[in-house]
Amino acid sequence: MNTEANHLHNGVNGGRTVGSILSDTKDELKDFLETRIAMLRTELGEKMAMLKAAAPLAIVGILFLVTAYMLFTLGLVGAIVAFMQQNPYRWCIGFFAIAVLWGIVGGICAYMAMREFQVKELMPKRTMQVLKEDKMWLQSEVRSRV
Repeated sequence: MNTEANHLHNGVNGGRTVGSILSDTKDELKDFLETRIAMLRTELGEKMAMLKAAAPLAIVGILFLVTAYMLFTLGLVGAIVAFMQQNPYRWCIGFFAIAVLWGIVGGICAYMAMREFQVKELMPKRTMQVLKEDKMWLQSEVRSRV
């Protein structure tokens, strides 16, 4: 048996036992995971703050768009009734005008919310980048030791 195999067989590697090496590895892995989890929590917290700011705009935009849809539908119904009963078109034109107004307001709110979502992506980019770098580092370490 060579000396390296003897050291491994006896549980000693460079003056350290296999148990102490495993314990140190476990502690390092625990610290590594705690750091990455803390990074992920921080980044997700930032994303949630952005969502809390953009969500009311999205809700207002949806509300105005739904209102525009209902008013447009009522306007079309009013136009059909006007054609059938030969009523004046004034109230129908009013419904269409309000529907267009609410459509513009809702579209602006929805556009602003959409831009907010696009500017601040939901994916935790920093954490994902660090994890990719960790993966590449681990792969290079494994290749260098094999």
